[in-house]
Amino acid sequence: MDFYDIIIVGGGAAGFFTAINAAENNPDLKILILERGKEVLTKVRVSGGGRCNVTHAEFIPAELVKKYPRGEKELRGPFHKFMTGDTIAWFEERGIELKTEEDGRMFPVTDSSQTIIDCFTRECKRLNIKVQTGHSLKNFKRSDDLWVLETNSGSFQARNLMLATGSNTKIWNLLEKMGHSIVPAVPSLFTFNIKDERIKDLAGIASDAEVKILNENLESSGPLLITHWGMSGPAILKLSAWGARELNELNYNFKIGINWLPGYSEMEILEVLKEMKFSNSKQLVAKRAQLDLPKRLWQSIVSASKIKPDSKWADLNKEQLIQLSQQLTSAVFEVKGKSTFKEEFVTAGGIDLKEVDFKTFESKLHKNLYFAGEILDIDAITGGFNFQNAWTDGFLAAKAMS
Repeated sequence: MDFYDIIIVGGGAAGFFTAINAAENNPDLKILILERGKEVLTKVRVSGGGRCNVTHAEFIPAELVKKYPRGEKELRGPFHKFMTGDTIAWFEERGIELKTEEDGRMFPVTDSSQTIIDCFTRECKRLNIKVQTGHSLKNFKRSDDLWVLETNSGSFQARNLMLATGSNTKIWNLLEKMGHSIVPAVPSLFTFNIKDERIKDLAGIASDAEVKILNENLESSGPLLITHWGMSGPAILKLSAWGARELNELNYNFKIGINWLPGYSEMEILEVLKEMKFSNSKQLVAKRAQLDLPKRLWQSIVSASKIKPDSKWADLNKEQLIQLSQQLTSAVFEVKGKSTFKEEFVTAGGIDLKEVDFKTFESKLHKNLYFAGEILDIDAITGGFNFQNAWTDGFLAAKAMS
């Protein structure tokens, strides 16, 4: 039975980052990464549309933690020890330069996730970290201060064991048998399925909006993207993350209210429209977009307000102006179902955070058992935040294990 100082189960971002940092801290350590699939780092490959959204340009821990619907309180301490600036420096030290986009997301300048994958595999080779694929963990137990692991392809012993297996229910079940509490997993980042004549032919249009879920204390704002199946974009994805459990309980059938003019109330816009009726009196209402809205979206809103295509501003009556102000600031849409956000699947759920020491990411129940990434009940909104959690977890766990 092969012996290792550290065995990491899970060949993803958190696992590789942990192994590399542990080996850097102590080159004499014998480290093994076990991956159940045929390839490693598959989620890194598809993240950010194949570009790998490495982190987010937020450098204040108190602000960064606000991006985590689950884990906000627990990550405050860890982020003071390793966060965005440290991540940027870590990759730069290894020849990987990152760039910041307008929305704060950070990618390698190559715009290719292969850059990150090559960095990790190159570092593992340099540091003599062993990587084995095709090893699905069947069981593990404590024996004479060592961890004994059984996979479908062999048996191993380790002084330290890290589980970085993401939302793998099989591993969660094994942990439950060992006394850990598992918070049931539900989808976190997803888009809303909506069939509505008002957005039927508007796929691809994006506009800032305020979105709230009716009868729930959930709302968000930001860019909203209309798709062929409904609505997506940061405003929707933030809602899906913060409302993951509530929306699951509603079986993803609920109503949302949309304000296409963030910051303005229905009454304020009604007054603006009354002014437009006089200043644009001879113009066709639908012909020219108003209030900085995309033209096709404006035309759809005008049509939904029972205003005919040949109507001029001067023709509008009081009822039509009220309808238009309502469609602009409090349009109601019915959501029926959800769709996974691109190829990325994030869940809310995992190991109960009360059972983890967040100074080291070690289990409070079992000595020398560590966790990193989505195996924990931690998840974030989209934008590089889930990866930043993986880097922070891995860095601190590596320090503890080495």
